[in-house]
Amino acid sequence: MAKDRDRGGAVGSADAAPRRRFVNYPRSHVKSFRRWLPSWRVLVGTMLAGMALVAGVVIAAYNTITVPLASDLTKFEASTVYFDDGETEMGKLFASDGNREIVEYDSLPDYVGNAVVASEDRTFWTNSGIDLRGIARAAVNNLTGGERQGASTLTQQYAERYYMGTTTDYVGKFREAILALKITNTQEKDDILGNYLNTIYFGRDAYGIESAAQTYFHKSATELTISESAMIAGLIPSPRNWDPESNLEMSQARWQRTLDNMLEDGYITQQEYDEAEFPEYYDWERENRYGGTDGYLLKMVEEELIASERFTDEEIQTGGLQIHTTIDKTAQDAAVATAKSMPEDADDAVEFSLVSIDPEDGGIVALYGGPDFIEHQFNNVTQGAAQPGSTFKPLTLIGALENGKQLTDRYPGYSPMQIIEPSADNPEGWNPGNFNNEQYGNIDLVEATAKSVNTVYGQLNVEIGPDKTVDVAHRLGIDSEIQAVASNVLGVNEVHPYELGTAYATIAAGGLHNDTHIVKNVTLANGDSKYDPPRTPERVADPDVIGAATYAMTQVIEEPGGSGNPAQALERPAAGKTGTANDNVAAWFAGFTPQLATVVGIWQPGEDGGNDTITPFGGYSEMTGGSWPVNAWTDYMTQALEGEPVEEFAEFEEPTPTYTPTEEPETEEPETEEPETEEPETVKVPGNLVGMSQANAVATLGALGLNAQVSEEYSDQPPGVVIRVSGAGNVPAGSTIGITVSKGPEPQAPDPDPEPTETEPAEPTEPPEPTEPTEPQPTETTPDPEGGGNGNNNGNGGGQ
Repeated sequence: MAKDRDRGGAVGSADAAPRRRFVNYPRSHVKSFRRWLPSWRVLVGTMLAGMALVAGVVIAAYNTITVPLASDLTKFEASTVYFDDGETEMGKLFASDGNREIVEYDSLPDYVGNAVVASEDRTFWTNSGIDLRGIARAAVNNLTGGERQGASTLTQQYAERYYMGTTTDYVGKFREAILALKITNTQEKDDILGNYLNTIYFGRDAYGIESAAQTYFHKSATELTISESAMIAGLIPSPRNWDPESNLEMSQARWQRTLDNMLEDGYITQQEYDEAEFPEYYDWERENRYGGTDGYLLKMVEEELIASERFTDEEIQTGGLQIHTTIDKTAQDAAVATAKSMPEDADDAVEFSLVSIDPEDGGIVALYGGPDFIEHQFNNVTQGAAQPGSTFKPLTLIGALENGKQLTDRYPGYSPMQIIEPSADNPEGWNPGNFNNEQYGNIDLVEATAKSVNTVYGQLNVEIGPDKTVDVAHRLGIDSEIQAVASNVLGVNEVHPYELGTAYATIAAGGLHNDTHIVKNVTLANGDSKYDPPRTPERVADPDVIGAATYAMTQVIEEPGGSGNPAQALERPAAGKTGTANDNVAAWFAGFTPQLATVVGIWQPGEDGGNDTITPFGGYSEMTGGSWPVNAWTDYMTQALEGEPVEEFAEFEEPTPTYTPTEEPETEEPETEEPETEEPETVKVPGNLVGMSQANAVATLGALGLNAQVSEEYSDQPPGVVIRVSGAGNVPAGSTIGITVSKGPEPQAPDPDPEPTETEPAEPTEPPEPTEPTEPQPTETTPDPEGGGNGNNNGNGGGQ
């Protein structure tokens, strides 16, 4: 029995069902192929687990995604740049995605927003921010290989474009939908629609309803009609392709569809619907923010704000800033008009620059950097560079006055002049010449400035040291490298017009240097001040020194024969200096009145990257600072200062041209004691008298304290030209030097036995001696007392 029980127990155990596995798959108790199918329990469990997982992801995403504050919307508004009056708009600075202006939703007619709702999301006012039915429809279509579709509600479009950027992947769309849900739960529908209208792209570089209304209808969004609102709303899905200018048929179809939906959804009445007509629109006036002459100014505004380290590119382009510049609209228009007045026969390669600065604070009043920044992305004023020529002479004069020189100091002005003797280090020495090799006697610094005498200023620069000129240049505002060589007085190192303008503005300000700038101040869209830097001038030169230099520069314009005489037409106190570079590769006039400093410059770039000799134009035989540039300067200043009060320079006592004796002792000194005499025991006779005119040779000798004894004889040289000098080397002061002057070719004696003719020849006579200098005179009719120097490419020229 026991065995039976044991057997029975064993048998019973063997017949019992086996214990199920933890994962019963494939299902062991199911026969045939069904054992491979999951049970309903598995299906339900998997579905519930998946739903829980999705719900968890959605909840986590909902809790982690944040919505930017509504106040952040202002960062997407274009910044507006104004002229100095604070009202006249110069242009806008905006991000590369276009132009945007913010408008309050409450200020818009109801039909403006409802037109967009009717076109883009008819369930907007009632949905939760997403359209589940649309999402399902789009998912099926995309999975079955149909054309890819989106299922974005108006709120999702807003979330995508404003907060996230364009998204096309499923993860991005998921985040977009979650954000749309959260926006709907945290913002009022009116706010959502208003934000959408201010951010959506409507084509033509217009972001937001206000910019769209301006570009399509030239009016504010607050003035849009029902038809205009419907047309704009219909463009949203594809504004580039459905613009009425390029696709009128499609634009009209979209307009009609929007009107139909508006009527059906109750946003307009039947009468309004019936009266609606497709609106008249404007063609796109394609404007680039940097287009035209103002583009140079806008670019400078951006660069200056960035350099201040107070702004980023994003803040400037999307911060809705109100940027007020120092540019005067009238003066700027005058600068552009002056550039356009360049004679038609000027070479196309000639570049023109003009910069005008307020000496009081350094603000740029006007600037011409080029004709169009888009076509010519090179600012002639801030990037262009050329030799300034004799516009550098006032800088040397200031240095000399600081070192104790006086305007009455006199120097010989003959030309050429060996100022630096040859040496081992400098085999050629330095022997500059005057323009047209003009000869001058012993002249003071006022006349040397007025007539731009190179040889006088060359001597002056060597006396004070060229490094003094470098020092003055840098103090006045020139940052470019200036070499400490004798010829720097003739402007042989290139500078930017911007720098030269700053230096002359410093002189006009009496030696007070201001940082040259174009931005006056910046305010936020709400009017709060954002940037208003203090302008504190720096004293860089003594006012008395500057007063003396300014007086000398006024004589450039006022003194007969001055190189800037044409500027007298301004008919108000002015000072300035002409400048012509070596070989006439650049020509300038830099000058100022008490309230405005302006520099005009021209040059002609060559194919090798340098500057070529300027091809003459406008009837001038050669281009110098005293030719077209001084006339252009005068024309501009006349327009820029029209209506402005006539201001006088600071009072300065005009120097007397006579010598003043040294202090007289109270007691009589013996007449034989004259230790203070400055006359040298010997004087070197100039070696260049041959070839001069008689008048110039006599004046040159007189300047050295020598007398001239003139004799004449016939020669093959023109009458009045010195052909021989009876003296050389060093001679005692007061000596008489003999000079022989040509009487011209010897006349032929008449034939003693002339053959009889009907008319007897007249008795030959000697040709009359000319009263004018014998140097060749220009055939041009335009007078030009200023010129381009005897440049020899090693700094021996520089012009006047």
